Amino acid sequence: MTGWRTLFYKEVLRFWKVSFQTVAAPVLTALLYLMIFGHVLEDHVKVYDRIPYTAFLVPGLVMMSVLQNAFANSSSSLIQSKIMGSLVFVLLTPLSHWSWFVAYVGSSVARGLAVGSGVLLVTALFVPPQFAAPAWILVFALLGAGMLGALGVIAGLWAEKFDQMAAFQNFVIMPMTFLSGVFYSIHSLPGFWQDVSHLNPFFYMIDGFRYGFFGVSDVSPWMSLAIVGSAMVVVSAIALHLLRIGYKIRS
Repeated sequence: MTGWRTLFYKEVLRFWKVSFQTVAAPVLTALLYLMIFGHVLEDHVKVYDRIPYTAFLVPGLVMMSVLQNAFANSSSSLIQSKIMGSLVFVLLTPLSHWSWFVAYVGSSVARGLAVGSGVLLVTALFVPPQFAAPAWILVFALLGAGMLGALGVIAGLWAEKFDQMAAFQNFVIMPMTFLSGVFYSIHSLPGFWQDVSHLNPFFYMIDGFRYGFFGVSDVSPWMSLAIVGSAMVVVSAIALHLLRIGYKIRS
């Protein structure tokens, strides 16, 4: 194995060697969300007529786990390598910026899907999953994980300290994730906040992903696909450009 495949293999091993922390812990967190929110709100929140709230909650938790862990994989790898000084060994190789991108984003997709699959399997013990349109589930899972992996590359290149990375995650990724309809349908919001939600690309990822389970959604899955696909292209283009010019990693 040479080139991007070697770097991809190294990045997958990096998170898999500590899978108890990188895979099992996020699965447990999502399960706790399901147990707490499902127990408290099951009889008080009605989303779609034929779908119980707990069932509605599961796809949102799965996609939230996919997005957060895809971002964490590429961003943490780059910032750790920069601070520890080990990134120089990758810089010495003749790998192109495309190889870097495919390896870092590909490993982020792998981690995101691993965590998401774990969440889906565990929550199936409490809520039997429905699969109205499986192709949509796969498409939005791949696009969401890929976009957040690319965004993690951008954040990892930009950040110079761990607190900068924590700030990016706490003030950008977390709010956009939690305010994207994971725990509620945006139709339950006042008009102004519905309009604000439509500006959040994370909303379209989760709404399109949820459509694959139930066949119903707040907006058309084709609209969600167009918006998420466009966002993926923009974020990927920025990440590739930063890798090509060696932003903050080449003197």
